[in-house]
Amino acid sequence: MQRENNSSLSSAASPRVRHRKRSNEAIPEPSKANGGKLLVDDRNKYKSMWIRTYSTVWMIGGFALIVYMGHLYITAMVVVIQIFMAKELFNLLRKAHEDRHLPGFRLLNWHFFVTAMLFVYGRLLSQPLVNTMTSDKFLYQFVCSLIKYHMAICYFSYIAGFIWFILTLKKKMYKYQFGQYAWTHMILIVVFTQSSFTVANIFEGIFWFLLPASLIIINDIFAYIFGFFFGRTPLIKLSPKKTWEGFIGASVTTIISAFVLANILGRFQWLTCPRKDLSTGWLQCDPGPLFKPEYYTLPGWISQWFTWKEISVLPVQWHALCLGLFASIIAPFGGFFASGFKRAFKIKDFGDSIPGHGGITDRMDCQMVMAVFAYIYLQSFVAREGITVEMILDQILTNFSFEEQQSLLIKLGQILQDRVAYS
Repeated sequence: MQRENNSSLSSAASPRVRHRKRSNEAIPEPSKANGGKLLVDDRNKYKSMWIRTYSTVWMIGGFALIVYMGHLYITAMVVVIQIFMAKELFNLLRKAHEDRHLPGFRLLNWHFFVTAMLFVYGRLLSQPLVNTMTSDKFLYQFVCSLIKYHMAICYFSYIAGFIWFILTLKKKMYKYQFGQYAWTHMILIVVFTQSSFTVANIFEGIFWFLLPASLIIINDIFAYIFGFFFGRTPLIKLSPKKTWEGFIGASVTTIISAFVLANILGRFQWLTCPRKDLSTGWLQCDPGPLFKPEYYTLPGWISQWFTWKEISVLPVQWHALCLGLFASIIAPFGGFFASGFKRAFKIKDFGDSIPGHGGITDRMDCQMVMAVFAYIYLQSFVAREGITVEMILDQILTNFSFEEQQSLLIKLGQILQDRVAYS
């Protein structure tokens, strides 16, 4: 009896201790570098590797088939990738509770997406579309009218979406709605900036799309392989499984692959010829000086060991080294940016559409950076400067009516006759 009283007194005298509920968040182990496990130490790495390899083979096979089919199909692939990327990014900040009180608000996001698509592709594909319709006078005039009022159509479409957004504003939902409005515009800038440069590269020649994209794929694969077998030294805290061994091994492999792959791809005319219309057939053209081989005689001590006395190098291969250097050193920072972005939102991947890889956005992070650089490099260091006959003809066909083109032809003929007479 006395023991029970003592125990009750002691329990009454001592303050009640509340046990905190354990957090579900895993506490990082101090032994793990950068707060994560290196790939070389992952026990499930072989299972993950086979899943990733299976998906990679299917993606590369499908990619090769689409490239084989030509410019128009590659552009369609880019559009599909954009749609999936936009869907993944739209869902990133989506809140089901708020969306239930905003019927039709998700549709507004896609309205802005279609408007941006119309604006970007209308500017990029206007001339190829005109060249495709030249055989039909009615379609030609209709397309020229659409191109003439293209900016006005896109502007009023955007204004319609802007008014739609204002009319859907609800009390106590302003912060969420304006946050979604800003998030939508950021997504459109990121997605369509990348895609516009990608499509421009495609119509300059599939080579200028295929080579940069392939270098990113090669760099990603070999960074995984070298990190899988040799990775010991952590590279960056944003990506705990990235290692210096994987980074350096992938860089060397990518630069060598750039030089070799440019020689292989540069020998196919249907890959190097620019596309001036929206047809789907293979192209044949006179390859420019970049794709005509130059021969170099090897030193005598090399010919003693090998049967080669000279090698042929395409001038474009020297440009490919620059692309390979960028793809191996700078482009991976697009992946690091995406890793930091996912950490900020506490998600592992942007989606789960590709087994072992995550979402489409997870595969396109470095491609975005690479596509922009490839276009800027092409226009700055490769493309010929000045006004060409093709450029002038494009402007005449786009901006002049049929009667104005006839008048220009007559006046040009008179000028040329006068010059012949005076000479």
